[in-house]
Amino acid sequence: MTQSLISVAEAKSLIGAHVWRLPSTRMLLGDALGLVLAEDVIAPLNMPGFNQSAMDGYAFSWEGFLQNGALTIVGEVAAGAAEAGPRPAPNQAVRIFTGAPVPDGFDTVVMQEKVSVSQGVLHILDEGLVQGRNVRLVGSEIAEGALAMQSGTPLTPAAIGFLASLGITQVSVIPAPIIALVVTGDELQTPGVALTFGQVYESNSQLLQAALQWLRFSQVKIHYAKDDLDSLTRTLLAAVEVSDLVLLTGGVSVGDYDFVPKAAAAAGVEAVFHKIKQKPGKPLFFGVKKGAHAKSEIGSANQTVVFGLPGNPASVLTCYYQYVTVALEKLSGRSVTMKPCRAQLQSDYQKPAGLTHFLKADLHAAADEHSSSIVFLMGAQESFRLSSFAVSNAIVEIPAETTRVEKGDWVNVYPIQ
Repeated sequence: MTQSLISVAEAKSLIGAHVWRLPSTRMLLGDALGLVLAEDVIAPLNMPGFNQSAMDGYAFSWEGFLQNGALTIVGEVAAGAAEAGPRPAPNQAVRIFTGAPVPDGFDTVVMQEKVSVSQGVLHILDEGLVQGRNVRLVGSEIAEGALAMQSGTPLTPAAIGFLASLGITQVSVIPAPIIALVVTGDELQTPGVALTFGQVYESNSQLLQAALQWLRFSQVKIHYAKDDLDSLTRTLLAAVEVSDLVLLTGGVSVGDYDFVPKAAAAAGVEAVFHKIKQKPGKPLFFGVKKGAHAKSEIGSANQTVVFGLPGNPASVLTCYYQYVTVALEKLSGRSVTMKPCRAQLQSDYQKPAGLTHFLKADLHAAADEHSSSIVFLMGAQESFRLSSFAVSNAIVEIPAETTRVEKGDWVNVYPIQ
């Protein structure tokens, strides 16, 4: 384990180096929304599989139209027709509907609003019509054997619809991680139960569960442990055996009742680092339990990722956004980390050198290319104050070596997703 305090950049680098993508699994396409493809998908057929009308109108041969002008209507073809009928003559046309097969020998469709029909004869009134218009050719969407979707592609509603249109029913995906939340603290009480003297309501479990669900990570189980080394060790041992990611809150500092580092060691969790040069969230713990539940597809040892988060809610959320999402991104293959942008600070801020400060903020994005994004620091920046975080939409990062920033200075800002 890294013994001394490490920088924010070092912490993120170590997390990235110790977390591996979850092994792929096959599932029904309809169950894969929001997941990421684990392998390329090859088109099993042409789409469309026949020359298809793109709208309601009349199909005909362009050359036949040039030669004959008016065309005799000899039938109609509806969507879903088993066949387009016999090959018409060059001086003929057929009524056709969107999605219907275009008869052999015909290559153009005119929309129904741009024709006139008199006694079964079609007169085309579309002066801008060109050969091939309004016909979707065989394989024009995608050809059989072509790459339909690349590994690593998120399965959005449109992606699922596209694969379904190819007749695909199952896909190989990176599954969502199984997550355990372990809450410590004898002073904590469940909301809805009356408080006794010395108690406070426990909110970190709901805070973290909501943050995870916001990013579509829904396989979350909450565990509670007493401020007792044996109790916490037993709870942690049970959690790492069935989880890909374990998040503990509280008990991670150096007080007499801060048992997370000791319990992690007793549970076989290999500590990678403990404490970062930052405020809030300095005592963050990160480690891995090898030979546990999750398995790297590149042949590395099985592991479960473990974070020991501080107990103060603002510290919990800051560490979640800055570090836990790095692990979630590696595990799931999804892009979920906070992406920094630049904005002009609208107030002064002063601090000692040595620690990176993460500050709750209100970001106003640039209205257009001629203006700049601006950001305001919120009040109540203390780590136990969640009220200001509740109305923040961004986090401002002040580097460790910086001691003062002034109104108008450009700073790194992390918009909250």
